[in-house]
Amino acid sequence: MSTAAIAIVVIVALIVIAALVLLPRQRRRGAERRMAQRREAAAERERDAAAERHARARMAEHEAERARAEAGMHESRAEMHEQGAADETLDDAGTRRFERDRKLVDDPSAQG
Repeated sequence: MSTAAIAIVVIVALIVIAALVLLPRQRRRGAERRMAQRREAAAERERDAAAERHARARMAEHEAERARAEAGMHESRAEMHEQGAADETLDDAGTRRFERDRKLVDDPSAQG
């Protein structure tokens, strides 16, 4: 064989060996890139879910705070009634509440 032919065979062999070595590395890098993208997408979904749950928790805390304030107000009113400090609010308000219903019972023609 001539030296030119041997040089061509060696060059082709080196190119084939280089391709066999570099192709798996390229595939691995591509797989690593895809995995990194999937990880990032999963992390973003989890962050979104966490943010949504934090928002719901804050809303629940505000609702609980409002309910506690309302309960405190009722407790305060109860104490005022027990001490006689809120007698002016007891002006038959409880009896007037059902006045319309009593009229209906007393006079059935008043319906409608």
